[in-house]
Amino acid sequence: MNIHEHQAKEILKKFGVLIPNGVVIFNLKEINEKIKQLHTNDIVVKAQIHAGGRGRAGGIKLTKNLDELIKEAKNMFDKNLVTHQTGSVGTKVKRLYLEETCSIKKEFYLSCLVDRSSAKIAFISSAEGGMDIEEVAKKNPDKISTVKIDFTESVSEKNITKILKPFALSENLKKQASGLIQSIYKILITKDANLIEINPLILTKDNNLICLDAKINFDDNALYRHPDILSLKDTNEENLIETEASKQGLTYIKLNGKIGCMVNGAGLAMATMDIIKLYGSEPANFLDVGGGASKQKVSNAFKIILSDKNVKGILINIFGGIMRCDVLAQGVVDAAKETKLSIPLVVRLAGTNVELGREILKNSNLKIISANNLADAAKKIIEAT
Repeated sequence: MNIHEHQAKEILKKFGVLIPNGVVIFNLKEINEKIKQLHTNDIVVKAQIHAGGRGRAGGIKLTKNLDELIKEAKNMFDKNLVTHQTGSVGTKVKRLYLEETCSIKKEFYLSCLVDRSSAKIAFISSAEGGMDIEEVAKKNPDKISTVKIDFTESVSEKNITKILKPFALSENLKKQASGLIQSIYKILITKDANLIEINPLILTKDNNLICLDAKINFDDNALYRHPDILSLKDTNEENLIETEASKQGLTYIKLNGKIGCMVNGAGLAMATMDIIKLYGSEPANFLDVGGGASKQKVSNAFKIILSDKNVKGILINIFGGIMRCDVLAQGVVDAAKETKLSIPLVVRLAGTNVELGREILKNSNLKIISANNLADAAKKIIEAT
Protein backbone atom coordinates (compact mmCIF):
# COMPACT_ATOMS: atom_id res chain seq x y z
CA MET A 1 0.00 0.00 0.00
CA ASN A 2 1.25 3.45 -0.95
CA ILE A 3 0.60 6.64 0.98
CA HIS A 4 0.93 10.32 0.11
CA GLU A 5 4.04 12.41 0.67
CA HIS A 6 2.47 14.44 3.49
CA GLN A 7 1.47 11.22 5.27
CA ALA A 8 4.95 9.74 4.88
CA LYS A 9 6.47 12.90 6.33
CA GLU A 10 4.17 12.80 9.34
CA ILE A 11 5.35 9.26 10.08
CA LEU A 12 8.98 10.30 9.68
CA LYS A 13 8.40 13.24 12.01
CA LYS A 14 6.96 10.96 14.73
CA PHE A 15 10.20 8.98 14.58
CA GLY A 16 12.36 12.07 15.05
CA VAL A 17 13.23 12.84 11.42
CA LEU A 18 13.43 16.50 10.38
CA ILE A 19 10.94 17.61 7.72
CA PRO A 20 9.93 21.06 6.41
CA ASN A 21 6.86 22.63 7.98
CA GLY A 22 3.80 22.01 5.83
CA VAL A 23 0.00 21.62 5.71
CA VAL A 24 -2.34 19.56 3.54
CA ILE A 25 -5.46 21.05 1.93
CA PHE A 26 -8.39 19.35 0.21
CA ASN A 27 -10.00 22.45 -1.34
CA LEU A 28 -9.26 26.13 -2.02
CA LYS A 29 -11.37 27.31 0.91
CA GLU A 30 -8.86 25.83 3.38
CA ILE A 31 -5.91 27.92 2.18
CA ASN A 32 -6.44 31.12 4.19
CA GLU A 33 -6.80 29.24 7.46
CA LYS A 34 -4.12 26.61 6.90
CA ILE A 35 -1.33 28.98 5.83
CA LYS A 36 -1.47 30.60 9.28
CA GLN A 37 0.52 27.55 10.40
CA LEU A 38 3.34 28.43 7.99
CA HIS A 39 6.03 30.97 8.78
CA THR A 40 7.11 32.27 5.39
CA ASN A 41 5.59 33.62 2.18
CA ASP A 42 7.82 31.34 0.10
CA ILE A 43 5.65 28.24 -0.24
CA VAL A 44 5.96 25.13 -2.42
CA VAL A 45 2.64 23.82 -3.73
CA LYS A 46 2.80 20.04 -4.23
CA ALA A 47 0.19 17.85 -5.88
CA GLN A 48 -0.41 14.72 -3.80
CA ILE A 49 -0.69 11.60 -5.94
CA HIS A 50 0.82 8.12 -5.64
CA ALA A 51 3.37 8.63 -8.41
CA GLY A 52 6.80 10.08 -8.98
CA GLY A 53 7.77 12.64 -11.61
CA ARG A 54 5.34 15.27 -10.31
CA GLY A 55 7.74 18.16 -10.83
CA ARG A 56 8.26 17.53 -14.53
CA ALA A 57 4.49 17.15 -14.98
CA GLY A 58 3.72 20.54 -13.40
CA GLY A 59 2.70 19.14 -10.03
CA ILE A 60 5.23 21.11 -7.93
CA LYS A 61 5.31 24.90 -8.03
CA LEU A 62 7.20 27.57 -6.06
CA THR A 63 5.18 30.61 -4.97
CA LYS A 64 6.24 33.94 -3.41
CA ASN A 65 2.94 35.25 -2.08
CA LEU A 66 -0.67 34.38 -1.35
CA ASP A 67 -1.95 35.37 -4.80
CA GLU A 68 0.56 33.09 -6.54
CA LEU A 69 -0.22 30.29 -4.11
CA ILE A 70 -3.98 30.50 -4.76
CA LYS A 71 -3.39 30.66 -8.51
CA GLU A 72 -1.18 27.54 -8.57
CA ALA A 73 -3.49 25.66 -6.19
CA LYS A 74 -6.47 26.48 -8.40
CA ASN A 75 -4.59 25.19 -11.45
CA MET A 76 -3.66 21.93 -9.72
CA PHE A 77 -6.90 20.91 -8.04
CA ASP A 78 -8.74 18.31 -10.17
CA LYS A 79 -5.96 18.42 -12.75
CA ASN A 80 -5.19 15.09 -14.41
CA LEU A 81 -1.48 14.82 -13.69
CA VAL A 82 0.35 12.61 -16.19
CA THR A 83 3.80 11.37 -15.16
CA HIS A 84 6.04 8.51 -16.28
CA GLN A 85 4.52 6.43 -13.45
CA THR A 86 0.80 7.16 -14.00
CA GLY A 87 0.55 6.07 -17.62
CA SER A 88 -1.18 8.11 -20.32
CA VAL A 89 -4.46 8.38 -18.38
CA GLY A 90 -2.86 10.22 -15.44
CA THR A 91 -4.18 10.70 -11.91
CA LYS A 92 -6.62 13.38 -10.76
CA VAL A 93 -5.26 15.67 -8.01
CA LYS A 94 -7.57 15.68 -4.98
CA ARG A 95 -5.25 17.14 -2.33
CA LEU A 96 -2.29 19.53 -2.15
CA TYR A 97 0.59 19.91 0.26
CA LEU A 98 1.72 23.46 1.05
CA GLU A 99 5.26 23.44 2.38
CA GLU A 100 7.79 26.01 3.52
CA THR A 101 10.82 26.31 1.24
CA CYS A 102 14.33 25.41 2.42
CA SER A 103 17.74 26.91 1.73
CA ILE A 104 19.47 24.00 0.01
CA LYS A 105 23.22 23.55 0.22
CA LYS A 106 23.40 19.99 -1.12
CA GLU A 107 21.08 17.15 -2.14
CA PHE A 108 21.42 13.42 -1.44
CA TYR A 109 19.48 10.23 -2.08
CA LEU A 110 18.69 7.73 0.69
CA SER A 111 16.39 4.71 0.77
CA CYS A 112 15.80 1.64 2.88
CA LEU A 113 13.98 -1.39 1.50
CA VAL A 114 13.34 -5.11 1.79
CA ASP A 115 15.68 -6.89 -0.64
CA ARG A 116 13.90 -10.18 -1.29
CA SER A 117 16.66 -11.68 -3.43
CA SER A 118 19.11 -11.64 -0.51
CA ALA A 119 16.54 -11.77 2.34
CA LYS A 120 18.19 -8.70 3.82
CA ILE A 121 17.45 -5.02 4.42
CA ALA A 122 19.14 -2.82 1.82
CA PHE A 123 20.19 0.80 2.21
CA ILE A 124 20.86 2.72 -1.00
CA SER A 125 22.66 6.04 -0.80
CA SER A 126 23.99 8.50 -3.36
CA ALA A 127 25.31 12.05 -3.55
CA GLU A 128 23.13 12.44 -6.68
CA GLY A 129 19.93 13.39 -4.87
CA GLY A 130 16.89 14.94 -6.51
CA MET A 131 17.39 12.93 -9.69
CA ASP A 132 15.86 9.76 -11.12
CA ILE A 133 17.86 7.15 -9.23
CA GLU A 134 17.31 4.60 -12.03
CA GLU A 135 19.01 6.97 -14.47
CA VAL A 136 21.91 7.51 -12.08
CA ALA A 137 22.27 3.74 -11.68
CA LYS A 138 22.31 3.34 -15.45
CA LYS A 139 24.71 6.14 -16.33
CA ASN A 140 26.84 6.46 -13.18
CA PRO A 141 26.54 3.24 -11.15
CA ASP A 142 29.71 4.07 -9.22
CA LYS A 143 27.84 6.99 -7.61
CA ILE A 144 25.40 4.66 -5.86
CA SER A 145 26.20 2.67 -2.74
CA THR A 146 24.16 -0.36 -1.65
CA VAL A 147 24.65 -1.79 1.83
CA LYS A 148 22.74 -4.96 2.74
CA ILE A 149 22.28 -5.82 6.39
CA ASP A 150 20.78 -8.70 8.35
CA PHE A 151 17.64 -8.15 10.39
CA THR A 152 18.72 -6.71 13.76
CA GLU A 153 17.34 -4.35 16.40
CA SER A 154 19.32 -1.44 14.94
CA VAL A 155 21.93 -0.61 12.30
CA SER A 156 25.53 -1.11 13.40
CA GLU A 157 27.99 1.79 13.39
CA LYS A 158 30.08 -0.11 10.84
CA ASN A 159 27.14 -0.30 8.40
CA ILE A 160 26.16 3.31 9.04
CA THR A 161 29.68 4.37 8.02
CA LYS A 162 29.29 2.42 4.77
CA ILE A 163 25.85 3.90 4.06
CA LEU A 164 27.06 7.46 4.64
CA LYS A 165 30.29 7.16 2.66
CA PRO A 166 28.92 8.75 -0.58
CA PHE A 167 27.74 11.82 1.37
CA ALA A 168 31.22 12.84 2.60
CA LEU A 169 29.78 14.50 5.71
CA SER A 170 31.55 16.24 8.56
CA GLU A 171 31.73 14.46 11.94
CA ASN A 172 28.90 16.60 13.39
CA LEU A 173 26.63 15.86 10.43
CA LYS A 174 27.44 12.15 10.62
CA LYS A 175 25.80 12.08 14.07
CA GLN A 176 22.69 13.65 12.60
CA ALA A 177 22.69 11.26 9.65
CA SER A 178 23.23 8.28 11.96
CA GLY A 179 20.06 9.16 13.86
CA LEU A 180 18.17 9.49 10.57
CA ILE A 181 19.29 6.03 9.40
CA GLN A 182 18.28 4.43 12.71
CA SER A 183 14.87 6.14 12.50
CA ILE A 184 13.96 5.01 8.99
CA TYR A 185 15.20 1.50 9.79
CA LYS A 186 12.93 1.44 12.84
CA ILE A 187 9.96 2.57 10.73
CA LEU A 188 10.64 -0.14 8.15
CA ILE A 189 10.74 -2.86 10.82
CA THR A 190 7.99 -1.74 13.21
CA LYS A 191 5.50 -0.62 10.56
CA ASP A 192 6.11 -3.48 8.08
CA ALA A 193 7.16 -1.12 5.30
CA ASN A 194 8.63 -2.46 2.04
CA LEU A 195 10.31 0.79 1.05
CA ILE A 196 11.22 4.15 2.54
CA GLU A 197 12.69 6.57 0.01
CA ILE A 198 13.95 10.07 0.75
CA ASN A 199 14.77 11.95 -2.44
CA PRO A 200 16.10 14.44 -1.98
CA LEU A 201 17.54 14.38 1.48
CA ILE A 202 18.93 17.89 1.72
CA LEU A 203 21.68 19.60 3.67
CA THR A 204 20.48 23.13 4.45
CA LYS A 205 22.69 26.20 4.67
CA ASP A 206 22.37 26.06 8.46
CA ASN A 207 23.72 22.47 8.41
CA ASN A 208 20.58 20.44 9.04
CA LEU A 209 19.66 17.24 7.21
CA ILE A 210 16.00 17.50 6.17
CA CYS A 211 13.74 15.18 4.17
CA LEU A 212 12.48 17.31 1.31
CA ASP A 213 10.45 14.52 -0.27
CA ALA A 214 9.46 11.12 1.07
CA LYS A 215 7.82 7.93 -0.16
CA ILE A 216 6.78 4.96 1.97
CA ASN A 217 5.27 1.70 0.74
CA PHE A 218 3.78 -0.88 3.12
CA ASP A 219 3.30 -4.64 2.93
CA ASP A 220 -0.41 -5.22 2.20
CA ASN A 221 -0.28 -8.59 3.95
CA ALA A 222 0.74 -6.94 7.24
CA LEU A 223 -1.82 -4.13 7.30
CA TYR A 224 -4.05 -6.05 9.71
CA ARG A 225 -1.38 -5.35 12.33
CA HIS A 226 -1.40 -1.60 11.64
CA PRO A 227 -4.87 -0.02 11.62
CA ASP A 228 -3.17 3.39 11.89
CA ILE A 229 -1.44 2.78 8.56
CA LEU A 230 -4.53 1.25 6.92
CA SER A 231 -6.48 4.39 7.83
CA LEU A 232 -4.14 6.37 5.54
CA LYS A 233 -5.34 4.53 2.44
CA ASP A 234 -6.65 6.88 -0.25
CA THR A 235 -9.30 5.04 -2.27
CA ASN A 236 -9.15 7.78 -4.93
CA GLU A 237 -5.68 6.45 -5.80
CA GLU A 238 -6.82 2.83 -6.03
CA ASN A 239 -7.92 1.05 -9.19
CA LEU A 240 -11.68 0.53 -8.81
CA ILE A 241 -11.61 -2.97 -10.28
CA GLU A 242 -8.75 -4.00 -7.99
CA THR A 243 -10.63 -2.62 -4.99
CA GLU A 244 -13.75 -4.60 -5.90
CA ALA A 245 -11.69 -7.76 -6.46
CA SER A 246 -10.14 -7.37 -3.02
CA LYS A 247 -13.63 -7.22 -1.49
CA GLN A 248 -14.41 -10.52 -3.22
CA GLY A 249 -11.27 -12.13 -1.78
CA LEU A 250 -9.54 -12.25 -5.17
CA THR A 251 -5.93 -11.35 -5.95
CA TYR A 252 -6.25 -9.12 -9.01
CA ILE A 253 -3.88 -6.63 -10.64
CA LYS A 254 -4.92 -4.74 -13.76
CA LEU A 255 -2.45 -4.63 -16.65
CA ASN A 256 -2.56 -2.98 -20.07
CA GLY A 257 -3.10 -5.95 -22.41
CA LYS A 258 -6.19 -7.47 -24.05
CA ILE A 259 -6.14 -11.11 -22.86
CA GLY A 260 -7.99 -11.56 -19.58
CA CYS A 261 -6.54 -14.31 -17.36
CA MET A 262 -8.17 -16.44 -14.66
CA VAL A 263 -5.79 -18.85 -12.95
CA ASN A 264 -5.49 -20.65 -9.61
CA GLY A 265 -2.09 -20.20 -8.01
CA ALA A 266 0.34 -17.27 -8.29
CA GLY A 267 3.08 -19.29 -10.00
CA LEU A 268 0.71 -20.66 -12.61
CA ALA A 269 -0.70 -17.16 -13.14
CA MET A 270 2.79 -15.78 -13.81
CA ALA A 271 3.52 -18.63 -16.23
CA THR A 272 0.21 -17.95 -18.01
CA MET A 273 1.04 -14.26 -18.46
CA ASP A 274 4.54 -15.13 -19.67
CA ILE A 275 3.30 -17.54 -22.33
CA ILE A 276 0.74 -15.01 -23.59
CA LYS A 277 3.62 -12.59 -24.14
CA LEU A 278 5.76 -15.36 -25.66
CA TYR A 279 3.13 -15.98 -28.31
CA GLY A 280 2.83 -12.30 -29.20
CA SER A 281 0.07 -10.70 -27.12
CA GLU A 282 -0.27 -8.98 -23.72
CA PRO A 283 -2.16 -10.06 -20.57
CA ALA A 284 -4.88 -7.70 -19.33
CA ASN A 285 -4.54 -8.76 -15.72
CA PHE A 286 -3.10 -10.99 -13.06
CA LEU A 287 -5.92 -12.89 -11.34
CA ASP A 288 -5.46 -15.72 -8.86
CA VAL A 289 -8.75 -17.24 -7.69
CA GLY A 290 -6.93 -19.36 -5.10
CA GLY A 291 -6.71 -23.09 -4.53
CA GLY A 292 -10.10 -23.61 -2.91
CA ALA A 293 -12.30 -21.16 -4.80
CA SER A 294 -16.06 -21.74 -4.75
CA LYS A 295 -18.37 -21.61 -7.76
CA GLN A 296 -19.49 -18.12 -6.67
CA LYS A 297 -15.90 -16.91 -6.37
CA VAL A 298 -15.13 -18.14 -9.87
CA SER A 299 -18.23 -16.39 -11.17
CA ASN A 300 -17.20 -13.15 -9.44
CA ALA A 301 -13.70 -13.41 -10.92
CA PHE A 302 -15.16 -13.86 -14.39
CA LYS A 303 -17.28 -10.73 -14.03
CA ILE A 304 -14.33 -8.70 -12.75
CA ILE A 305 -12.27 -9.65 -15.81
CA LEU A 306 -15.12 -8.61 -18.09
CA SER A 307 -15.47 -5.25 -16.33
CA ASP A 308 -12.20 -4.24 -18.01
CA LYS A 309 -13.27 -2.85 -21.39
CA ASN A 310 -9.81 -3.54 -22.86
CA VAL A 311 -10.34 -7.31 -22.58
CA LYS A 312 -10.90 -8.87 -26.03
CA GLY A 313 -10.65 -12.50 -24.98
CA ILE A 314 -10.29 -14.64 -21.84
CA LEU A 315 -7.90 -17.47 -21.06
CA ILE A 316 -8.82 -19.67 -18.09
CA ASN A 317 -6.01 -21.93 -16.92
CA ILE A 318 -6.89 -24.15 -13.96
CA PHE A 319 -5.06 -27.01 -12.31
CA GLY A 320 -7.53 -28.85 -10.10
CA GLY A 321 -5.87 -29.85 -6.88
CA ILE A 322 -7.82 -28.53 -3.93
CA MET A 323 -10.08 -26.80 -6.44
CA ARG A 324 -12.19 -29.21 -8.52
CA CYS A 325 -12.42 -28.68 -12.26
CA ASP A 326 -16.19 -29.32 -12.29
CA VAL A 327 -16.72 -26.47 -9.77
CA LEU A 328 -14.66 -24.15 -11.93
CA ALA A 329 -16.50 -25.20 -15.08
CA GLN A 330 -19.94 -24.61 -13.56
CA GLY A 331 -18.87 -21.19 -12.28
CA VAL A 332 -17.62 -20.23 -15.75
CA VAL A 333 -20.80 -21.41 -17.45
CA ASP A 334 -23.02 -19.53 -14.98
CA ALA A 335 -21.02 -16.32 -15.31
CA ALA A 336 -20.81 -16.52 -19.11
CA LYS A 337 -24.59 -16.91 -19.38
CA GLU A 338 -25.31 -14.15 -16.87
CA THR A 339 -22.96 -11.67 -18.58
CA LYS A 340 -24.02 -12.74 -22.11
CA LEU A 341 -20.39 -13.37 -23.02
CA SER A 342 -19.58 -12.21 -26.54
CA ILE A 343 -15.78 -12.42 -26.64
CA PRO A 344 -13.62 -15.55 -27.20
CA LEU A 345 -13.07 -17.83 -24.21
CA VAL A 346 -10.38 -20.50 -24.06
CA VAL A 347 -10.34 -22.95 -21.14
CA ARG A 348 -7.54 -25.31 -20.17
CA LEU A 349 -8.37 -27.71 -17.34
CA ALA A 350 -6.22 -30.33 -15.64
CA GLY A 351 -6.45 -32.27 -12.39
CA THR A 352 -9.32 -33.30 -10.11
CA ASN A 353 -12.60 -34.07 -11.93
CA VAL A 354 -11.18 -32.77 -15.20
CA GLU A 355 -13.38 -34.98 -17.39
CA LEU A 356 -16.51 -33.90 -15.53
CA GLY A 357 -15.46 -30.28 -15.92
CA ARG A 358 -14.93 -30.66 -19.66
CA GLU A 359 -18.33 -32.33 -19.95
CA ILE A 360 -20.02 -29.37 -18.22
CA LEU A 361 -18.33 -26.94 -20.62
CA LYS A 362 -19.23 -29.10 -23.64
CA ASN A 363 -22.90 -29.33 -22.68
CA SER A 364 -23.25 -25.61 -21.91
CA ASN A 365 -24.12 -24.62 -25.51
CA LEU A 366 -21.59 -21.80 -25.17
CA LYS A 367 -18.79 -21.10 -27.66
CA ILE A 368 -16.00 -22.22 -25.36
CA ILE A 369 -12.69 -23.28 -26.93
CA SER A 370 -10.98 -26.16 -25.13
CA ALA A 371 -7.21 -26.46 -24.93
CA ASN A 372 -5.06 -29.49 -24.14
CA ASN A 373 -2.16 -27.65 -22.48
CA LEU A 374 -0.92 -24.17 -21.68
CA ALA A 375 0.90 -23.59 -24.97
CA ASP A 376 -2.17 -24.77 -26.91
CA ALA A 377 -4.36 -22.44 -24.82
CA ALA A 378 -2.14 -19.41 -25.48
CA LYS A 379 -2.07 -20.04 -29.23
CA LYS A 380 -5.83 -20.47 -29.41
CA ILE A 381 -6.77 -17.33 -27.45
CA ILE A 382 -4.35 -15.20 -29.45
CA GLU A 383 -5.68 -16.58 -32.73
CA ALA A 384 -9.25 -16.00 -31.55
CA THR A 385 -8.57 -12.35 -30.68
